[in-house]
Amino acid sequence: QVELVESGGGLVQAGGSLRLSCAASKSIVDINIMGWYRQAPGEQRKVVALHGDGGSGSIYYANSVAGRFTISRDNAKNAMYLQMSSLKPEDTAVYYCHAKVFGRQDSDYWGQGTQVTVSS
Repeated sequence: QVELVESGGGLVQAGGSLRLSCAASKSIVDINIMGWYRQAPGEQRKVVALHGDGGSGSIYYANSVAGRFTISRDNAKNAMYLQMSSLKPEDTAVYYCHAKVFGRQDSDYWGQGTQVTVSS
């Protein structure tokens, strides 16, 4: 079991920046994939960015955020980050931290979410 806690959300004007953090309750070395998802009102939760355990070569960005967002993970600090720049009103959503551990039965863990609101 691993608990995930997001922080760093808030209200920002369009064009601004925010940095989200995800703190894990235990070592993330063995977590195969960590990622950020977001859910806007009335919409399904969607992937924003993923970071595998294979270094920078295992990073994925949704088309809508590529070039504006940067995902990183710090195994030494048991943390993951999402640097968001050039924010747009359509980035407004609750952002969730996710961890996936592969095994005989895969395990999925979610944080409670942090609200990001971008005003126009």
